[in-house]
Amino acid sequence: MQRLASSQLIGANFSFQHFPFEKVVEVLRDFGLREIELWGTAQHLDLYHATDSRIERVRRVLADNGISTLCFTPEQVLYPINIASGDAELRRASIDRFCRGADICAALGARYLFLTSGRGYETEAQETAWKRSVDSIREIAGYAGRSGIRCLLEPLQRIETNILLDAAGVRRMLGEIGADNIDVVLDTVAMAAAGDTVADYFRLFGTRVAHVQVVDGKPAGHLVWGDGNLPLGQYMSQLAEHGYAGKLTFEPFGDGSYALDPVSAWKRCLAGIEPYLDRAR
Repeated sequence: MQRLASSQLIGANFSFQHFPFEKVVEVLRDFGLREIELWGTAQHLDLYHATDSRIERVRRVLADNGISTLCFTPEQVLYPINIASGDAELRRASIDRFCRGADICAALGARYLFLTSGRGYETEAQETAWKRSVDSIREIAGYAGRSGIRCLLEPLQRIETNILLDAAGVRRMLGEIGADNIDVVLDTVAMAAAGDTVADYFRLFGTRVAHVQVVDGKPAGHLVWGDGNLPLGQYMSQLAEHGYAGKLTFEPFGDGSYALDPVSAWKRCLAGIEPYLDRAR
């Protein structure tokens, strides 16, 4: 069986929102993880309170623990940020916040700024919101690119958006945006919910598949490995067979209960993926 390199697995602060950031980083360090997908949650580093001094404190905590930042993932699904909003003022403010997110990436030495499509009104045609999303992402990617920052684009489930829902949609949107600094996220729950496969992602995007979020589901749910019924082991083997060379991490949210004991949640995820990692690499 082909395996992924252990160095491809990175940490994240998902489900650690009720922990001090210093403790989160210590836990990830003790797990042996040396990179992080930094979720922009309040109390850690959200877009509304990311002063220069707070950014520097986060950078220093990471550096002191030997952890680098792969990408910054601002909260953009539940909070009042929506780059596809039909409210022009909110949309403009949201774009500006994401441009600030690119500045944060540069300050942290991160390679990627993580993006989703936003969502439109449920009372309008999808194409209307789609165009707003394309225009917004084009502007954000252009701003990020001037600082050497790349972007990641992820489709979501229907409950989270009414715009970008599957791999084919990502392919279309990338073509319309026309930016050369955007790569693709494969989220196992979003993939399964859309009826897509690992093979579909590599057929459509090849090496532009740059980041994988490993989560279990039924097919939805963003669950810890083993709490759902997705064939995560099969997905990992398929990634290895396709020569996947990017990074992967866990995004356990579930019903919120994982946040009560995120360390145990992550230990279970780490145990689940262990057979699919080559510790010699």
